[in-house]
Amino acid sequence: MPSPTHPLPRRSFLHLAALAPLATATLPALEPVKRTGGPFLRPALNVYSFLEALNENARDPAKGIDLLGVCDFCARLNIEAMDITGYFFPGYPKVPADSFISRLKRHAHARGVVINGTGIRNDFTHADRSVRANGVQLTKDWIEVAARLGATVIRVFAGPQKPFNDWRMAAGGAKRDEVEKWMADDVRACAEHGEKFGVLVGVQNHGDFLNTGEEHLSLLRRVDHPCCGALVDTGKYLTADPYADIALITPYAVGWQIKETLGSDLKSPRADFKRLMRIIADGGYRGFVPIETLAMGRKDYQPAAEVEMVLKGMREGIAALG
Repeated sequence: MPSPTHPLPRRSFLHLAALAPLATATLPALEPVKRTGGPFLRPALNVYSFLEALNENARDPAKGIDLLGVCDFCARLNIEAMDITGYFFPGYPKVPADSFISRLKRHAHARGVVINGTGIRNDFTHADRSVRANGVQLTKDWIEVAARLGATVIRVFAGPQKPFNDWRMAAGGAKRDEVEKWMADDVRACAEHGEKFGVLVGVQNHGDFLNTGEEHLSLLRRVDHPCCGALVDTGKYLTADPYADIALITPYAVGWQIKETLGSDLKSPRADFKRLMRIIADGGYRGFVPIETLAMGRKDYQPAAEVEMVLKGMREGIAALG
């Protein structure tokens, strides 16, 4: 949490104070991630930033950019790690061939870039158990891919996915508490598999079911597994003060998506990267903090330029930590 020398603004304090009583519910206590040493923040890249160019390349290899090219981009900017979303691998949702994984790992190693994570599409809010079971199996398969890549985090969604855009619709009218229970069971099954392979399951707040820091914590409490933590999307806490939610969840974070805005459209406030880095540092986090930029409807969106802008702000924020 923020240090005495960098207190939260009054609005943020009141927001957290309002959340505190909820933490005393009957769910298990949640221990922060145990860390040694002071904060150590290392900017990384989520390759989803190059969504359009990667998809273009998948349609026509002469256009756009491939994963090797994104790796080269990281090397040129001295970005130390990349989080490679699963759906950019050939053949997704099937697991990639060993030959492709070997080639990608050699390429990254030669450029001094670590592959720190991956992610999949799943829906654990769906009322149909078979849909959720398919999501669990998909996660387990890609946990094993993550281990082969040398990645330590796999990112999963709470839900929903197409054709639904609202968890209540996906859940068929089930109450939130019931949905959270079945979701926690599914995530725990994934975390148990992750433990076998040294891979952490990071549950991402992606709006909808997980709109607030306390909702995020409530699910993690119910999962109650040491190989499950928060994958914090800084642009997806849909509250009056997202910084307060980020501060609340930081001690439980196993991964990040640092967005250029505090929302998913250009009307959202721009992120204050110095403030974000301070909050993350004060929460004791150590490790990679991947950048994920979005086109947000911009026809002139240039991912390389956008990533560089965020990277500059983050590096300035890290330098200001002293």
